[in-house]
Amino acid sequence: MSALEKSMHLGRLPSRPPVPGSGGSQSGAKMRMGPGRKRDFSPVSWSQYFESMEDVEVENETGKDTFRVYKSGSEGPVLLLLHGGGHSALSWAVFTAAIISRVQCRIVALDLRGHGETKVKNSEDLSAETMAKDVGNVVEAMYGDLPPPIMLIGHSMGGAIAVHTASSNLVPSLLGLCMIDVVEGTAMDALNSMQNFLRGRPKTFKSLENAIEWSVKSGQIRNLESARVSMVGQVKQCEGITSPEGSKSIVEGIIEEEEEDEEGSESVNKRKKEDDMEGLPLETQNLLLFLQTKKDHPYTWRIELAKTEKYWDGWFRGLSNLFLSCPIPKLLLLAGVDRLDKDLTIGQMQGKFQMQVLPQCGHAVHEDAPDKVAEAVATFLIRHRFAEPIGGFQCVFPGC
Repeated sequence: MSALEKSMHLGRLPSRPPVPGSGGSQSGAKMRMGPGRKRDFSPVSWSQYFESMEDVEVENETGKDTFRVYKSGSEGPVLLLLHGGGHSALSWAVFTAAIISRVQCRIVALDLRGHGETKVKNSEDLSAETMAKDVGNVVEAMYGDLPPPIMLIGHSMGGAIAVHTASSNLVPSLLGLCMIDVVEGTAMDALNSMQNFLRGRPKTFKSLENAIEWSVKSGQIRNLESARVSMVGQVKQCEGITSPEGSKSIVEGIIEEEEEDEEGSESVNKRKKEDDMEGLPLETQNLLLFLQTKKDHPYTWRIELAKTEKYWDGWFRGLSNLFLSCPIPKLLLLAGVDRLDKDLTIGQMQGKFQMQVLPQCGHAVHEDAPDKVAEAVATFLIRHRFAEPIGGFQCVFPGC
């Protein structure tokens, strides 16, 4: 089993998220609650972490595409943040608050095509080439011919797109590159089990609160504060009824609290409904089940990642060499040193990039430990004199 596959299984273990609203500085703290006290899984607005939101229009052959960006800061280099597959720009919310308090910089967090609130003519084209061009087009639309110094930072799929963007010279003012927990070797090894991983997720949720609770208890996001803002960008309200097919496979998107004792009554009601449908044609039963599911579970994923499989190989194959060939300062942040493949191990030994391992994190490193990631990025920026520290931030230079 590859390291990334291990992280998928380990990432589904229950986690100990921080106290919501406690700020980034408490992102790694354990949750301490009194008897019977429940955690707050209510969603939080993007405006608590970003200063503004903008829809950037990009002209292309088929018309106009609109890309959602969230921004903070007014001076310093631009940190252009690219999220992972299935996530959105909101996954960078807590990190944004943490980095802005450490160094003078500007944040632009982008919803990639097919994700979040971005609207494009062809949302199914998620090829590395197309998404890299999107990044370049958004930069041009925002800043024209004289863009400010920009550092690309990407997580997982977003890290791969950042590398493809950099290697294709699509951002002329690029000064640095950061990949977060994405390595070609382990990513390619994990692709074979990715469909099984996706099938193991719930397909619908009763509410945003249920989606947030599932994300934390499953370990997809181990930081409750981040989950409360991030999951809003991952799920949406179900659209109009299209087909009853597969309705019986829909599972509950919630892991019930141990102290809740509602399962008994729910199972009785479920059996009663099944008894009432006995004798009806199978097609009618499926339709009724589908209608009930739509009523009881009105939220679903914004993007069906399983349908993007044909692009996975293109995101990650050759990624290590592309990363190493980019002639700019580079940073690689990993949740575990076992994720390094051969090419990156050799490159790291040759000093071709800076690497830092952030243990005790799941795959969503920047959400699980936003302060540690912000500290690593801030130190990188200051070390290369790309940005000035603020608020008395002191660099702690890693050993690797």
